[in-house]
Amino acid sequence: MKKRFVLIALMAPMAIMIPPAAHALVVYDPTNYASNVLQASRALQQINNQIQQIQNQATSLLNEARNLTSLPLSTLSTLQAQIGQTRRLLASAQRIAYDVQDVQNVFATRYSGAALRGDAAQMVANADARWHDSVDALQDAMRVQAGVVGNLDGAQSSMERLMVASQSATGALQVAQAGNQMLALQAQQLADLTAISAAQGRAQALAAAQQAAVEAESRERFRRFRGN
Repeated sequence: MKKRFVLIALMAPMAIMIPPAAHALVVYDPTNYASNVLQASRALQQINNQIQQIQNQATSLLNEARNLTSLPLSTLSTLQAQIGQTRRLLASAQRIAYDVQDVQNVFATRYSGAALRGDAAQMVANADARWHDSVDALQDAMRVQAGVVGNLDGAQSSMERLMVASQSATGALQVAQAGNQMLALQAQQLADLTAISAAQGRAQALAAAQQAAVEAESRERFRRFRGN
C-alpha cells in the first residue's frame, strides 16, 4: 500500500503538466497577418513592374529592328542606266566634242583668222565644214532630247514605286532610304535638263559662229572683188 501511494503521487504532477493534444489552441495575430499581406502585395507589384520593363524593352527592340530594316526597293540601277545613256549621247557628239581644247582648235582652223582669208578652194572647204558642224550639232541636240524624253517613263515609274514604298515604310531607315532615292531621281532629272541645255547651247553657238564666219568671209570676198 505504501509503495502504490508513492507511485500515484509521482505520476500526478506529470498528468497535470502535459495538456491533451486534442485541446491545442491556434493564436491569430492581426498585426503579423497584415504585415504578411503587405509584403506579398509589394512583391507582386515588383513582379508586375519587372514584367512591364521586359515588355517595354521588347517593344523598343522591335522598333529598333524596324528602324534598321532596309528598304526592299532600289531604283539606283535604273537611275545609273538613265544617266549613263545621257552621258553616252553627250560623248557621241559629232565633229566638235564637249572639250575646251577641241573647241579652240576647231574655231582656230575653221571660224577665224587665216581660215577666212585663204584661197577660194580653202574658203569653200571651210564653209562646207562649218555647215556640217551646225547640222551635226542640231542632230546631236535632238538625239539628247529624244534620250531625255525616253527617260521620262522610267522616271515616272520609279517615282510611283518610291512613293508607295515610302508610305508603307516600317522604320526610320526605310523612310530615309526612300527619301534619298527620291533625291537621286530628282538629281538625275536635273542632269537630263542640264544635258539638253548643253546640247541646245552647243547647236546655237555653232549656228551663231557659222553666221559670223559667213559674214566675215563675205567681206573678204567683197574686198578681193573690189580690189580686182
